[in-house]
Amino acid sequence: SYFSNMADRDNLLSVSWHDSAWIPMLNAQNVMDYFSERSNSFYDRTCNNEIIKMQRLNPEQLNNMTGVEYILLHVQEPILYIVRKQHRHSPNQVTALTDYYIIAGVVYQAPDLGSVVSSRLLNATFNLQSSFEEAQSYSRYHPSKGYWFEFKDKDQAESSKKDGKKKKEEPSSIFQRQRVDVLLTDLANKFPPKQPPPPAPVEKQEDVKAEKPATIPNIKREKPDDTQGQNKVNGNRQPPEKKPKLMR
Repeated sequence: SYFSNMADRDNLLSVSWHDSAWIPMLNAQNVMDYFSERSNSFYDRTCNNEIIKMQRLNPEQLNNMTGVEYILLHVQEPILYIVRKQHRHSPNQVTALTDYYIIAGVVYQAPDLGSVVSSRLLNATFNLQSSFEEAQSYSRYHPSKGYWFEFKDKDQAESSKKDGKKKKEEPSSIFQRQRVDVLLTDLANKFPPKQPPPPAPVEKQEDVKAEKPATIPNIKREKPDDTQGQNKVNGNRQPPEKKPKLMR
């Protein structure tokens, strides 16, 4: 009977239960009624909750009874509810047996610490055994050389080739291309692109050197003789004076 109970407990860790009709209206007030449904395999019919429910007693009478009972341990509305199965020895002494958590209306049995540790150890042992077997498949031995590892180059080459190959992109259909063009046209009509103003001409600022005014050289002009000026005015020219010749 002990091994059958252990098998049932292990089986309950891998199953779940839910009722779709209850999920939309599930809350902290009716979650215990939801958990006590007859189709729920996690609920024990011989518990004190069922006795109180059949006799229509106040739920507070559970504290005065002894035996297996279910209590609502934690509430995190609207998605998480935790129900505990415990054995009551007296009004002030209880022993926790199993916890159940309800997530989005689905009931699961929470594993105990021993199940969690054994599961982790089993996974670690399996991974170590697999690594040892794989390493042993690569080991070689020869009396003159001793031990060495020979890896499969072919498998590595094939894997590298597979990784190097690029996946061919599937061409788009005519409907997809036309539909994309229509959407782009609609977007362009609704949100026309704003044309930026033409750039202002950039004036090249050159350093203009201040030119000094050209200095005009002072030209000395001789005043003409009065006689020549008068002759020019009158329009008459007098013959030049004859110089006396010196007799030798």
